[in-house]
Amino acid sequence: MFDRGNNKYGPFSILIALLMVSCVPDDAVFDGLNTNYPVLEYPTDNPNNTVTASLGERLFFDPILSVDSSISCGSCHKPELGFATNDRVTPGAGGALSKRNSPSLINVGFQPYFMREGGVPSLEMQVLVPLGDATEMAHNVVDAVRRLNRNTSYRNEFITVYGDTASPFLLVRALANYERTLVDFASPFDHFIQGDAAALSSEAIKGGKLFYGKAACVQCHSGVLLTDFGFANNGTAIIDSSDYGRELLTNEIGDRYVFKTPSLRSLHSTAPYMHDGSVVSIADVVEQYNAGGVNHSYTDTRIEPLDLTVSEKAQLVSFLEVL
Repeated sequence: MFDRGNNKYGPFSILIALLMVSCVPDDAVFDGLNTNYPVLEYPTDNPNNTVTASLGERLFFDPILSVDSSISCGSCHKPELGFATNDRVTPGAGGALSKRNSPSLINVGFQPYFMREGGVPSLEMQVLVPLGDATEMAHNVVDAVRRLNRNTSYRNEFITVYGDTASPFLLVRALANYERTLVDFASPFDHFIQGDAAALSSEAIKGGKLFYGKAACVQCHSGVLLTDFGFANNGTAIIDSSDYGRELLTNEIGDRYVFKTPSLRSLHSTAPYMHDGSVVSIADVVEQYNAGGVNHSYTDTRIEPLDLTVSEKAQLVSFLEVL
């Protein structure tokens, strides 16, 4: 669990992981798993800075940024829920509801692009999306900044941190700087592949072998980030036919109902699942994949019935719960 008074997420956890992974015994690594841990990179115009991140953290949990001061970034990305939410879809200002489930922000700084369509190229730019979305914060960034500068505390803090009052340029950098601190490679899965054979139960280990073998989950959920950042339709039922997914970005019919592959990190904390929050539990997710998805023509060709037994499904759930 994330403790803002004792932040376990940060660049040092990556360094520790990199040092430990060099000592991984062969029998603690699943076949098909690339155990190389990535190095977090900061943009040159927003370097790693604890003071900047502290301001970003304050902004992240403050509803001052929404048009009616009713919700914050933290309303939909809760630390105790893997920086996601247990709401089916994102709740917004004025009681509005979006069409999509809030993804976890754990390890978000490693993503090459953002949003379910993958159309936003940087974390700084991504910050602007929920701020201006009519179903989320519904606020104009210029007006949001004016509000911050009318607040004496924020005005003074921006001057202390940046030597200037709040601006859209500085606002998005403070928030993005904080979000890049949300690094977590300390799950039982990590401890296991770093050499602690006792970190996983025998059931979870069997589930891991299924994940990288018979169930073929690794086709999309690869590496220690547990995603290839690709795009696919995973066979989820199409409940809202007006949400065309990646086609909204590319205008290509082949991208209809296609969404970015999410990381499976903190999966046990981030229910419900899928882009629309339509699947309630990890067990239900496994059942859907075992069935080969819901029968519609948009399903990716890699999604096929798995023919898992009852015990194998339980083992796979045990593994998914420790990621």
